Amino acid sequence: MTQDIFVLIEHLRGQVLDISYVMLAAARGFAQDGQVTAVLFGHDAKGLANSLAADRVLYVDHPALKEFTSEAYSLTLASLVNKHHPRAVLMGHTSIGMDVAGALSAKLSLPLVSSCRTLSADGKFVSQICGGKIMAEGDLPSPTALVTMIPGGYKTEQGQSANAPAIESFTPPALDNLRVVLKQIIEPEAGDVDISKSPFLIAVGRGIQNKDNLDLPNELAAATSGTVCASRPVVDQGWLPTTRLVGKSGKRVKPKIYLALGISGAPEHVEGMGESDVIIAVNTDPNAPIFNVAKYGTTIDLLELLPLLTEKAKQATPS
Repeated sequence: MTQDIFVLIEHLRGQVLDISYVMLAAARGFAQDGQVTAVLFGHDAKGLANSLAADRVLYVDHPALKEFTSEAYSLTLASLVNKHHPRAVLMGHTSIGMDVAGALSAKLSLPLVSSCRTLSADGKFVSQICGGKIMAEGDLPSPTALVTMIPGGYKTEQGQSANAPAIESFTPPALDNLRVVLKQIIEPEAGDVDISKSPFLIAVGRGIQNKDNLDLPNELAAATSGTVCASRPVVDQGWLPTTRLVGKSGKRVKPKIYLALGISGAPEHVEGMGESDVIIAVNTDPNAPIFNVAKYGTTIDLLELLPLLTEKAKQATPS
């Protein structure tokens, strides 16, 4: 066993996903005597390693790894772990990471710590459980542990570097005759506003109560040139289109200001907005997990607050 920390890099269409940088930052703070090793799977994708803040990159090139498929990733990562025996393998608490982590844990009989927010140099982890309402702390199992990371504990910039790390190539196991292969990626048609480009997002959650109450955030948006977006419950009700969804299954956003109205702050949502410059939370539940990532917060009823905010915004806008 080594003390190296492996980080499985997630990427899509030639772009490294933010959760990868978050994990590299976590690995840097956790690693002691070992190296931070970025594990990059792809095909003609070596250039993706240039921005990774790692001591080295283990790069595996194969056509079957061009896009994510669970079986190809699991087989290849298992081979790497069996050869190098790292102290820990970090994966995103994402559709990709959770898919691979569960399969790898079962295949190699390794312990899995999920929803991990931070790792410390003394071997401690902090995980969010019960939808983020409880923070669980413990010692990371040894000799090798699998970890799925959520955003919020580190900034993406901490996992980025202007200096390209050293790259080592690794030959994957046989990846022929896979049971599941990727045929195509289907995306919704472009339309509506692109919430990822808005500097001020007004996000509404279950606390908005009903569709008619959406007039309140819409009026604030009109007075501030902001954009209304939503968490999963609002979109599932059909009150706003999926183009307005923020979270793991929606858009990832980084506005200057993110005003979260009646949003509990589940990890799936925080994954999409945790890198906002300033997060302001409004929730009547003082124990809501959203307050763990917010810079400012209040427990006032959002239905009482919004008209006041809109009035103040209109007064501050030059006529």
